[in-house]
Amino acid sequence: MDRTALKEFIARRVARELRDGDFVNLGIGLPTLVPDHLPAGVRVTLQAEVGMVGAGPAPATDDDKRYVVDAGGQPASLNIGGAYIDSATSFGLIRGGHVDATVLGALQVDAEGNLANWIIPGKMVPGMGGAMDLVVGARRVIVAMEHTQRGAPKILRRCTLPLTAVACVDLIVTELGVFDVGDAGLALVEINPDVSVDDVRAATAAPFRVAEPLVSMV
Repeated sequence: MDRTALKEFIARRVARELRDGDFVNLGIGLPTLVPDHLPAGVRVTLQAEVGMVGAGPAPATDDDKRYVVDAGGQPASLNIGGAYIDSATSFGLIRGGHVDATVLGALQVDAEGNLANWIIPGKMVPGMGGAMDLVVGARRVIVAMEHTQRGAPKILRRCTLPLTAVACVDLIVTELGVFDVGDAGLALVEINPDVSVDDVRAATAAPFRVAEPLVSMV
């Protein structure tokens, strides 16, 4: 599977976690693909911490794209019924516990649900943005990411990068499987039918138990 198909595969699985009427914040990158895969009958309201409620898809044309952007600085739009709000109100919604779910990427996640997803010194990658507030304020935190980076595991026994937040992650979705994160650690609850549990263990640097029954990730 090429990287484009891989990301779509992850986004499609994450979309099944969202419920009709959810108020959702999506991180930059892969999470922005999730709305394209929502099941029939499921509508969510997207919130962007830059100051939008009811955020829409990227515009089809270049018209006014420099004036409306998402949290990643990419062209965005607003759905009918949406609203522009100031940053204080936006973060009031996040910190006030009004976000049902946030979906974001990660550099590292560990067996305790700790998350590291911010800047690496000396590297040109995005900073923390609103992630620190989101993973503490949202009712559910879903990490959507590729399982490895250049062959190195991203799911670790313990994060080695600076933490965004402690014990905040509820669910991890990668191209290899789906992990629940609980007090007892990680549980592999779904697996890509094209790989084995041994394949997942070889790509994961954290211990995990295997759920029974182990469901096929479709």
